[in-house]
Amino acid sequence: MTTASNPAANGAQAPFAVRRNSPGVLPGFGISMGYAVLYLSVLVLIPLAALPIKSAELGWQGFWDAVTAPRVMASYQLTFGASLIAALVNLVFGTVVAWVLVRYRFPGKKILDALVDLPFALPTAVAGIALTALYSQKGWLGGPLSEWFGLKVAFTPLGIVIALIFIGVPFVVRTVQPVLEDLDPALEEAAQSLGGSDLEIFRKVILPLLTPALLAGLSLSFARSLGEFGAIIFIAGNQPFSTEITALLIFIRLEEYDYQAAAAIASVLLIAAFVMLAVTNALQARALRYTVRS
Repeated sequence: MTTASNPAANGAQAPFAVRRNSPGVLPGFGISMGYAVLYLSVLVLIPLAALPIKSAELGWQGFWDAVTAPRVMASYQLTFGASLIAALVNLVFGTVVAWVLVRYRFPGKKILDALVDLPFALPTAVAGIALTALYSQKGWLGGPLSEWFGLKVAFTPLGIVIALIFIGVPFVVRTVQPVLEDLDPALEEAAQSLGGSDLEIFRKVILPLLTPALLAGLSLSFARSLGEFGAIIFIAGNQPFSTEITALLIFIRLEEYDYQAAAAIASVLLIAAFVMLAVTNALQARALRYTVRS
């Protein structure tokens, strides 16, 4: 083999070797990768793996009976239904909030931007108490709604949806907002110069570019709502077969020292969240490929 045909003989190195051996702030790949795997295993993988392992003590029939009991099925229906409704509402109005924050300048914009993150910083139990006081029949909003429209919010499924909207809206806003900020205004200007209306520009130019972010925000809001407990516990009413969410039922099983049944029900929520994220990732990848081809 000639010297010219052998990069190593000329002192050249493979690109991977150069990147791996280049100096940096963090330690080498081996140490960094080992720490990352250990960190994720201790904090995420091992606790999650404990759920199916603990629920396996019931056996298949016992597991099936625990996760399909009538009371549990009623909690699934409420939890998944309310989470989906809240996520869809957040998808629409969270996108509007992100659009306003990015496209317009107005007094108090920084305050509104900070308020979006309030559900992240506020303890969920505090949010639940505040929402219950606000929407109860004697509350500032619940009183007029009940008196004028006959609409009861607190201690009903509607109150649960409102609580889930409250805790889920930042996921949509903070996912869509960076994408809107990075959109090239030249694309909209070109569409306008070609005679496109505002609706056509949004539908054919902006919306395809926002679709991956919208799907990500929708899935994050939905997955977050599935396991919410603190913001709902006070406003729900917690009536079996009516306003009892699955997270509360898991807590009740723990109080009854039925750890296997609690783990089994929690495993269902875990699987549902994983499926939701996997489907969303697949849809995002498809949307990205469509956008690139377009």
